[in-house]
Amino acid sequence: MESSNPLLGRNAAFSRTGDTVESMTLEGVVHKTGILLLLCLGTGAFAWTHPSLQGPLILIGLVGGLIACLIGIFKPATSPIAAPLYAALEGLCLGAISQMTEVQWPGIVTNAMLLTFGVLGLMLALYATRIIRVTDRMVRMVFVATAAVAVVYLVDLVLNLFGTRVAYIHETGMVGIGISLVIVGIAAFNLMVDFKLIEDRITNRFPRYMEWYCGMALMITLVWLYLEILRLLSKLRSR
Repeated sequence: MESSNPLLGRNAAFSRTGDTVESMTLEGVVHKTGILLLLCLGTGAFAWTHPSLQGPLILIGLVGGLIACLIGIFKPATSPIAAPLYAALEGLCLGAISQMTEVQWPGIVTNAMLLTFGVLGLMLALYATRIIRVTDRMVRMVFVATAAVAVVYLVDLVLNLFGTRVAYIHETGMVGIGISLVIVGIAAFNLMVDFKLIEDRITNRFPRYMEWYCGMALMITLVWLYLEILRLLSKLRSR
């Protein structure tokens, strides 16, 4: 089963190392993910209270977070170090972006955070109760949709260098809001795919350090989901 998440999509990263290695558990993944969330929130609070450093913090968070993520992808055994670094650096970036957005639309960050954790809880409940079953077909659809979004964002980034943007995705009209809703939905369904892949790895008794690896994978999806919800709310506030 393939995933659009860059960490969980690498089957080679989850190769088992033998029966003598302590295996990962669901409780361990939950605990590690909680630690990463706290780190992200902590550094995010620092960035929030230092608006004069917004530019450098966003740059450090983006570049440093990308490097930590890549290290975790290609060297999974380093994830106990790479994952906390990623969470801390992403927190700097998210905190600065959130503070900038909050100044423009007061209260929007609280709403975005509540909605993000609400979506997380909803998707987890739907997955745990098997109301929605994650099939191979569903995984392929989510992968294709996520790849399409990534391509559009990449094209938009390139076009922005030449003073133009991809049509509609930044607009605050009904079409722009509809596009943001679709992207939020794609990000939400990525969570369900993550849950399924993590469950499979736990069942197959992969090494304990993969708890950090899986925690970082969930963080990547949650960061994306939060940013998309923040974008959606800003469009709604702009109307």
